[in-house]
Parts: sequence; structure tokens; C-alpha cells
Amino acid sequence: MVTLLLAAILSGSGQAMAVERLRVVALFSDKAMVEIDGKNRLLKKGKTSPEGVLLISADARGAVLEIDGKRESYELGRHVSASYSKPKVQEVQIWRNTQGSYTTVGTINGRTVNMLVDTGASSVAMSEVEARRLAIPYRLTGKVVRVSTASSGNVKGYRVVLDRVQVGDILLRNVQGTVIEGSSPREVLLGMTFLGQLQMENSGNMLLLKTRY
Repeated sequence: MVTLLLAAILSGSGQAMAVERLRVVALFSDKAMVEIDGKNRLLKKGKTSPEGVLLISADARGAVLEIDGKRESYELGRHVSASYSKPKVQEVQIWRNTQGSYTTVGTINGRTVNMLVDTGASSVAMSEVEARRLAIPYRLTGKVVRVSTASSGNVKGYRVVLDRVQVGDILLRNVQGTVIEGSSPREVLLGMTFLGQLQMENSGNMLLLKTRY
């Protein structure tokens, strides 16, 4: 069971509410039993409890909950600190390269990758070659989609969920990604399923990414 003390300000019926104690009791497919301030709530994927706790996803391995705009993953048997303090804002500076693009080095599921910031990409996108190197079982778990590319037009792709995507100190979990058939793109495209969860500030040759806490 997972216990966490939280201070989340919510606006349900116009009155501010605070979640002081939260504990994940049981996990199911797309459901989680959560004890919130002593009350048991069976949360369904995409639904919010009266206290404002939103279930993003759940399976036998763990649950992703969103409270006060912050998403965290919880596993049964994992214990976290009983005292909660709002996390510090994390930020990363990404500089333009000689071709005028913003490139950086990050990790996906703990493995190092070269990344190209691409606000025109709807998700974190990569080639089959890169997906195999990262040991992503896209053919087994991915959903087949059609992907429009500048070089090849419409090609086959696979929609997947990436456990962890990290750039500098910014770590996001359960990020939607796309695996594109073939060997292109050469670099992983850091698209909007990652960037859209952050604040972005462009100051000429430097792009600043910041968490929204």
C-alpha cells in the first residue's frame, strides 16, 4: 500500500478542498481502489473523485494519479515520505545547434537517446531502428496507426506508451510515443506529448523547458 500526505487545492463546488491523506489499496485494469482521507473510492480511468483525485491509468503494476495538476506513479508495496511538500520547479536549457535546431541528449526508459525538439510532432516519435535499440515491444503492445512524414508521406506506425522520458532533471512518466516503420527519423523527435506538459520559453538560441508545478 502507498501512503502519501498531500496538500492539493481543488475547486469542485466552489469551495477549496485539501487532500491530506491518500493510500492506494488495490489495483485493477483501468481501476484503482484509493483511500482518500479515510474514505474508500473506486476510481476509474479518466474519472475524478469528489476530492479531485484523477486516475490517469492503472494495471497490476501500478497506478498513475493526478492531484493538483501533478501526476505520479504508485506501486503496491512502495512507501513514500509521509510529509508532502510541493516539488521544486525543474528546468532544462536546450541550445540551438549549427543547423538552427534544438537538440539534446535524454533518456527513454532509462536508455540514452539523441533528441530533436519538434513542436510539430504530436508525440515522441522514433524509427523502428531506435525502438528496437530501446527494447520497446511496439509490435506486441503498440496500436497500428498511419503517420504522415515529410520524406515518405503516409507510412505505418505504432502508438505506444513510454514508461519514462527524461531530459535533464525533467522526468515524465507514461508518455505517448509513436514508432515509425523504417529507419527514419535518425533522432528521436521530442514532440508534444512531452513538451505539451511543460512550459516553454524561447529566447533566441536557447529554449527553456520548465515543469508546471
